[in-house]
Amino acid sequence: MVAEARPEISSQQCEVAVIGCGNLLRGDDGVGPILVRHLWEAGVPGGVRLVDGGTAGMDAAFQMRGAKRVVIVDASRTGAEPGTVYRVPAEQLENLPPLDGLHTHSFRWDHALAFGRWLLGTEYPNDITVFLIEAADLSPGVELTAKVRSAMATVQGLVTQEWIQPVRDREAVVDFTSDGYLRLGSELARLRFPSDAAVALLRDEELVLIPLRGPQGGGLVLKQRNTAGDRSLLISEALRGREPTGRRHAVWDEAQGELRIRLEEAM
Repeated sequence: MVAEARPEISSQQCEVAVIGCGNLLRGDDGVGPILVRHLWEAGVPGGVRLVDGGTAGMDAAFQMRGAKRVVIVDASRTGAEPGTVYRVPAEQLENLPPLDGLHTHSFRWDHALAFGRWLLGTEYPNDITVFLIEAADLSPGVELTAKVRSAMATVQGLVTQEWIQPVRDREAVVDFTSDGYLRLGSELARLRFPSDAAVALLRDEELVLIPLRGPQGGGLVLKQRNTAGDRSLLISEALRGREPTGRRHAVWDEAQGELRIRLEEAM
């Protein structure tokens, strides 16, 4: 038996990928990419990936790799009242259309998911939500209609509240110094490392800090740097010769009880 070949793809890990699908040149069909642009202008934390999926459904499938959660926004044309918002949860995405005989120019969001499932295999995200906004006018060259623009604002608010804000709340910024120390702000240290002790280890492209109950158990000690309560710990030995300098995004993983710092993503 010959194994079915899949393309070699690579993508950085992220907490959430928001993918806007549609054609910017055809009125309300551009609501997905326009929403993504509005999110970008409002600013998102480092753990959120924004993707203008355009009309290339295959590109959307590639962009899902590495994301723990995925949100897709697209226009729909079902005959319902323009501006109607449909929310399609993950459990309703099991019966995806077959890929057999599908033409590349007829890709829709559901085809992109089916292709992504084939492409990514075990790396296919298991938390996907789709928002569909009922279009009114798909004429070339026109702007979004008022009802669709209003619906887009509603969806943007939902995406921000349910997907982006939780990532922002968990994220922090840390600082690697040239003399081998890692500096943590007072609030991050107080909330996540109350005993001022931690274990540090390298995992792929991340430095992971795991809180300990106290310094008597060993590990690294977080020393107070100033009266504001900022902390620093000597981290050079744990980095094994990989010593970045400057600011980096950090994400608190509630499930694992650890702080993950992306070494390669300088700010």
